[in-house]
Amino acid sequence: MDTSPTPAPDTAHATPSRPGDPSTGNAPGSGDGGSASGASTTARTTGGARRATARRPSASGRAAAARTRAEDHETTGPDDLTDTTDTTGPATAGRRRRTVLLLLGLTAVTSATALVLGLLSWAPDPPEPARPLTVSESDRLAAVRVTNLRDLRAGVRVTAGTDAARVELVGWVDWSRSLLYLDVGGPGAGAERGLLQKSGPVLVIRPDPAAVPTPAAPPLMPPADRWRLHRLTPGAHLAPVLDLLLDLAADRPDPTRTAPSSEARWIARDTAPAGPLDVIQAPLATGAPAASTAPGTPRAATPTPDGQTRYWLDQDARLHKLVTRLPGTGPVTVVFNREDRPTLRPVDALGGRPGLPRVLTDAEQRRLDRLPARLRAQGGATLTLTAPVGTDTNLRGAGWVSWTARTAYLAVADLGVPDRRTLLRRDATGLARADLPAVAAGGGTAEAPARPPLPPPAGAWRVTRPGGDDLSVLVDAAVTAGSVGHRGAAVRIRDDVTAGRTVDVIEAGPAGARLRYWIDRGDGSLRRLELRTDVGAWAHLDLQPAVVPRLAANPRPANPRPAAPRSSAPRPGTR
Repeated sequence: MDTSPTPAPDTAHATPSRPGDPSTGNAPGSGDGGSASGASTTARTTGGARRATARRPSASGRAAAARTRAEDHETTGPDDLTDTTDTTGPATAGRRRRTVLLLLGLTAVTSATALVLGLLSWAPDPPEPARPLTVSESDRLAAVRVTNLRDLRAGVRVTAGTDAARVELVGWVDWSRSLLYLDVGGPGAGAERGLLQKSGPVLVIRPDPAAVPTPAAPPLMPPADRWRLHRLTPGAHLAPVLDLLLDLAADRPDPTRTAPSSEARWIARDTAPAGPLDVIQAPLATGAPAASTAPGTPRAATPTPDGQTRYWLDQDARLHKLVTRLPGTGPVTVVFNREDRPTLRPVDALGGRPGLPRVLTDAEQRRLDRLPARLRAQGGATLTLTAPVGTDTNLRGAGWVSWTARTAYLAVADLGVPDRRTLLRRDATGLARADLPAVAAGGGTAEAPARPPLPPPAGAWRVTRPGGDDLSVLVDAAVTAGSVGHRGAAVRIRDDVTAGRTVDVIEAGPAGARLRYWIDRGDGSLRRLELRTDVGAWAHLDLQPAVVPRLAANPRPANPRPAAPRSSAPRPGTR
């Protein structure tokens, strides 16, 4: 038997009993007869023990917690204890995120610093020095003009001159037909601002003074109206540029490019969408120009080589860029678009779109043979004249022709003299002319004059015999088309459309004055007459079937003035 004294219970740290706890013996409904004062004392003691426990754990409590942790350590092992410790608190995860962000920031700063130091210390590779051409490069340079002729066409963008004299051109060059079609702009465009076409030595423009300074690609189908024959002012910046564009084509290589003494040198390399390019410095080609000049027609001389020309060539001898200096013009830059190669259509003053001449079919021959009788049955037509007969003379006219009376009457305006009109009357006896103010001759504008007044005004009429100048030949051909057939062999040039009607363009007449008849396929009537003038442009009379008023005969002078004989020499380009 244990006789040691029993220690008193520790009431200050005793665990309070809970109702219903069988270990305390205070189950509800038990027969505990404790007094109310004892219960109150117990409650106070329990509450104080609970507050003391919250403030400071007892020695026995700390020992029990230590034993519990030791048991847990033996049960779970060190790894489990570590994992539980790493993932329990938010402070550890926050410290880890801050560590990762700090490391990423240090990495970014280090990379940026290294990049800046590398850029500051980087130096480009030195360019390759200029050198003489290799055999392959010489062959490509010699074949540039042949390649242009083989490719037929290309888009061009040209800048010529500097400052207020700068001219800008956008459009196309057709080396196969020696044809240019450009929009002219820039501060130095002057009277040429607008559209321009050039075929060989013949230059026509459609001026547009109100156009914006920066040019744009012209419409593929050129406008039909307001074109006029034009002569560039001597010394104008534009003349040598146009000649340069057309002279970049030839049917054989330039032998001077491959000569041992050639001044050509390789300069640098460049790139383009088409591939790598070689930049070569060489004088401009000095061969024969691609466009022949008609006798008596002024033409700007081929630019004198100055040794500063540079060619940008690809591996197929195609020219993509040209930089040079031209006398009287200054620096010139030409950029070619080798993929932009539409088929170009010359305007009517240059003969219209080209065709394939051939002999007439039986149906076409019958329509041509029946033309005089058909015109007499038709009676007459209204006339509209467009005649570039000289570099300073562009005529417009309107009037009538009567095939039954074999007469014609029209008012003619010269674009260079807009306030004057020439009345022209043609009958079987000859031609009569009278010059009057525009108001007295029917009015209208110089570009679209009105038909002449009826009856014809009295005045000083000058009478001559038929023939002579281009205008007289064209009007005479319109009148006689209803009385006599064609003369000379006839060929069909092409089909075309005018006033919504499909026609066959047939060329006939003597070698020195061949005419083109536009014959309607439907009713066989004559819709247009064309004549190639002495300057190489095409004049035409458009005819629209109509009821013609009675036209008075010409006055009968006592001594009619003879007409100047027309030159029998063939015009340039006539067959």
